[in-house]
Amino acid sequence: MDRTEFIDRLQRALAGGVNSSRVAENVQYYREYIDVEIRKGRSEAEVLESLGDPRLLAKSIIEANKRAGISEGTNRTYDEETGEDRYGELKKAAREKIVRVPGWLIALTAVVIFLLIIGLAFSMISLLAPIMIPVLVVILAVNYFKGRK
Repeated sequence: MDRTEFIDRLQRALAGGVNSSRVAENVQYYREYIDVEIRKGRSEAEVLESLGDPRLLAKSIIEANKRAGISEGTNRTYDEETGEDRYGELKKAAREKIVRVPGWLIALTAVVIFLLIIGLAFSMISLLAPIMIPVLVVILAVNYFKGRK
């Protein structure tokens, strides 16, 4: 791996865990660090080997930013590249189709259901009225005449 590939991998790994200005700061820092170390007489390969895997370096930077309370974003890029599956629940939810029903549609459905219940109640009353009214009249008449005796 050469310097350009190292910086590119570092940049991609950082992009998922910190904001763009932090990515730019860190990339610039490591570019300058590599240049300074090479000027000191070390080979590019030695410098990159001493820095290690750029994804692990990015992970450390992201964690440090989180502890400092200045992290933004997620670290999905790093985890996806390394094969870690800490975001299994999010991936599963993303695959499932989520249907969002607008509030007005829910309200309209509630009103329609309410009107159907009222309509059903009045239908039952209209069916039973021809039977109930004469029965009530008879009951009232019997009670009336019992009370007169």
